[in-house]
Amino acid sequence: MSAKAHSNSNQKVAERQKLEPPSDYKVIYLNDDATPMDFVIGSLIEIFSHDPNTAQDLTFEVHNKGSAVVAVLPYEIAEHKGVEVTLAARAQNYPLEVKLEAE
Repeated sequence: MSAKAHSNSNQKVAERQKLEPPSDYKVIYLNDDATPMDFVIGSLIEIFSHDPNTAQDLTFEVHNKGSAVVAVLPYEIAEHKGVEVTLAARAQNYPLEVKLEAE
């Protein structure tokens, strides 16, 4: 195979392999009457790396509006963090619900 033919072949493969970036998903906390605000704030700090003020603001938004978008992440990361929060909540018998929604 000539160098020119090999080069054209690599170029075509590279063109076909262009991937779209993964879609972002909103991670949404839903309000309930049982999960303590301290747990919600702590999960936002520990799992989503929010600073304490932002975590508190988001917690109040969940409480006052019924839900809040706490992060926008690629699907796999959003799903992982949603499961992590849910498992932590269930381990303490809290009914906190997290849902994902396409951006």
